[in-house]
Amino acid sequence: MNKIIAVCMLTLLTSVSVLSQKVNGDVKNGEKLFKDNCTACHALDRKLTGPALKGIVTKLTEEGADVGWIQKWIMNNEALRKSGDKRANKIFEENNQIAMDVFEGRLSEQNIDDILAYLENPPVPTQEVTPVVVEKKTSNDLNYILLSFASIGVILIFTLIKVNKLVKLKTSSAELTELESTRIKNFSQFYVQYKGVLYALVTLLLALSFYGVWAWLMGIGVDKGYAPDQPIYFSHKIHAGENKINCQLCHSGAKYGKVSEIPSLSVCMNCHRNISEYTGKYIEPGKSKEFYTAEIKKIYEHIGWDEENQKYTGKQNPVKWERIHNMPDFVYFNHSQHVVAGEKTIIANYNKKNPNHQIDVVCKACHGSIDTMNVVRMANDFTMGWCVDCHRTTEVDMNNGYNAAYFNKLHEKLKKEYGEDKSKITVDAIGGLECGKCHY
Repeated sequence: MNKIIAVCMLTLLTSVSVLSQKVNGDVKNGEKLFKDNCTACHALDRKLTGPALKGIVTKLTEEGADVGWIQKWIMNNEALRKSGDKRANKIFEENNQIAMDVFEGRLSEQNIDDILAYLENPPVPTQEVTPVVVEKKTSNDLNYILLSFASIGVILIFTLIKVNKLVKLKTSSAELTELESTRIKNFSQFYVQYKGVLYALVTLLLALSFYGVWAWLMGIGVDKGYAPDQPIYFSHKIHAGENKINCQLCHSGAKYGKVSEIPSLSVCMNCHRNISEYTGKYIEPGKSKEFYTAEIKKIYEHIGWDEENQKYTGKQNPVKWERIHNMPDFVYFNHSQHVVAGEKTIIANYNKKNPNHQIDVVCKACHGSIDTMNVVRMANDFTMGWCVDCHRTTEVDMNNGYNAAYFNKLHEKLKKEYGEDKSKITVDAIGGLECGKCHY
């Protein structure tokens, strides 16, 4: 009996020892280390490239592993597998033979203890509630009632005065006869008496009509403010604004090609293979975290991604995006020419013309503050006049060695003709207004 009690006590002490090892770490620091080193392949509550890790220490200790083994696995799983460790090779096989990164030299034992402490006791995320501000409005109902009564009183007095005049006119037949003689009895008399006014009105109406038709014709194809709904909701404010993702990470063609390109879903999956739900702080009014998460799931449906098994099914359904910016076929526009060659001067010119709205990215000069838009809209007219005005005011970057050498003679000529102050070379001076530059 004493032996049984001794064994039980030993087991209990061992369990207490293991449990104490589980929580021997800084949970807050462990959360940061986990996000920096592990979230590319792991989540707390679901399988990604690797298994879900919430409570992983408890699970492995129940299977016979100790914290020391877990330390070795995280430090250098490759060496552990090569040593013939059965558990290490079993985990490797269960996860499609995808090897975990080697963290030896990158994480200390204390770092790993912190991560394990976090995995055992992850803090419950607090749901941020956006405060609702209720504006109190002072009631003006009494003032409106008094004003209404006053208005009715004025109307009654005016009516009484008019009725009194009619009564007087009825009693004076001479005045009625005189009034009758001046009354217009038909349209001919009205035309003869007011034909000058009629001509002026007709002329004005014709001018307004011509102006209206001209404005309508000039507005064809000008869609400033156009902001269509897309099949998958994509907030540039969240991606480019809140998360500071560079425009060219998704629109890589803007810097090196003629068109900026609509990113393929495979570009989206570079991030959303592991980011399967929205956990950000920003929420657009009228939306919710669940709404954004549902839109991420739409990406999976279209590209054929099996989230549970972490693999592609091969069943794809192309997304029919609504195009917003589209130049006519007879217009040549090269993104790379503006993004690379004209970046500095376009930004400088825009900021000079708009001192109250400065930009830091060349894309915003044409597309507006895209990083503040939940739904992308066309920010400018994109008419020929709009482009020409930019070419007339944007200077050529003469700090560029190539431009300085190539346009040196032109620069000297302008200095002689217009003086030092007015010798700046703008785009129109180097052929920016030639028809063939944009219309070929």
